[in-house]
Amino acid sequence: MPTHGPKEVLIRIRATTVSSADWRARSLAMPAGFGAMARPAFGLIAPRQPVLGTELAGEVSATGKSVSRFRVGDRVFAFADARFGCHAEYRAMPEHGLIAHMPANLSFETAAALCFGGTTALGFLRDKGNLKRGERVLIVGASGCVGSAAVQLAHHFGGRVTAVCSAANLDLVRGIGAEAVIDYKAQDLAAIGQTFDIILDTTGTAPFARCGQLLKPGGRLLVVLGTLAQTLGLGGPSRASGLSMIGGVPRVQPKDLELLAQLAQAGHFQPVIDQVFPLENAVQAHAYVDKGHKRGSVVLTVSKT
Repeated sequence: MPTHGPKEVLIRIRATTVSSADWRARSLAMPAGFGAMARPAFGLIAPRQPVLGTELAGEVSATGKSVSRFRVGDRVFAFADARFGCHAEYRAMPEHGLIAHMPANLSFETAAALCFGGTTALGFLRDKGNLKRGERVLIVGASGCVGSAAVQLAHHFGGRVTAVCSAANLDLVRGIGAEAVIDYKAQDLAAIGQTFDIILDTTGTAPFARCGQLLKPGGRLLVVLGTLAQTLGLGGPSRASGLSMIGGVPRVQPKDLELLAQLAQAGHFQPVIDQVFPLENAVQAHAYVDKGHKRGSVVLTVSKT
């Protein structure tokens, strides 16, 4: 049982997820150029954080003496991000950290999947990409956790979304807000003959060298999954071109979780859930995520007893 400080809440976890972050921390499989950083970051000879899990939903079971935002019994969701620790029955979280009240219309399983994809998509589209109403957005990897969140959020912010995914997921992405869809196995993305204000690449398969010609003047390539070279700005457009290639990690703030909760409450954002496993079957859940073809999120439920 974790202890909680005077400014922390103790959460009884009801559901959590297995994300690509968990897979990378466990496997140390990193994009090109980041391999040398993996072991120092995640543990030299053993996992630095043996309990994985970046997001959760549950109930407040205890509060510190200085806590005023939450009460025992409140249904909440939270994002531990790179601190992990959510594949458990309890976790302590700072009162003013990445924690928010759950939307009343969501189950614990769905609320647990709000943060990882939602905050990433929000950070890239709104903050890094400065998406404007009416702009055309190409989302590569639209059926994944981040991609499916990006389709919905781009649509909500007024973007005209074209989604790239496999044929099996075309109906899924149409149903969550894509105006047009592209089966990447049937059509060469680099030769589609269309242009976009924003390209959001969640798969690492749309570098500027391949897809730069798809950007309109002033267009932005947003690299969610990219190499170290891309993060450093190498291989991108020239300054004179007026185009941008933007990577890095978005900064998540508590107000982002509150916005996602509001959008979910209003029906504008609903995390896509692929499969649900009990926590005791976490091995099978990780094995499923390892295949790299999940739709949206994979959820772990924690015993309700």
